[in-house]
Amino acid sequence: MPKLVVVYLSTSGNTKAMADAIVEGAVSRNIDAVAMNFHEAKIEDLISADAIALGSSTFYYKMLPPMEKFIDSLSKAKADGKIGAAFGSYGWSGEAPGMIAEKMREIGMKVIDPVLRIQYQPTDKDLEECKRLGKDLANKVKKSAG
Repeated sequence: MPKLVVVYLSTSGNTKAMADAIVEGAVSRNIDAVAMNFHEAKIEDLISADAIALGSSTFYYKMLPPMEKFIDSLSKAKADGKIGAAFGSYGWSGEAPGMIAEKMREIGMKVIDPVLRIQYQPTDKDLEECKRLGKDLANKVKKSAG
């Protein structure tokens, strides 16, 4: 069964809520999907994934530094060619998801556009957008596998 791994770094729980909704959307399309906190994620988890979604909140106009280091380590996960997506929550500026997508492209991942950015706490409508991203990821993984 195709596999999606969603890794997030959340300071206030908003990005975690987005990650959980992305997983829910993917699972509804019958693929194996799991959300994991950045601190729990291991390169082995990502090597076995067909798609990877990465999320970070924006802090001082950037993604959180640990997420940047984590993405740099993705090159070891043979992530080139994998399907990717970037997402995150923000208070003022919201640059992190775009920066994540750019770094994912640099290591050769096929990133879904547009990145998903949600200001403050996700509303029900926002969470539906997250579920749709999960469904889109699932559909792309199935197409590339078929």
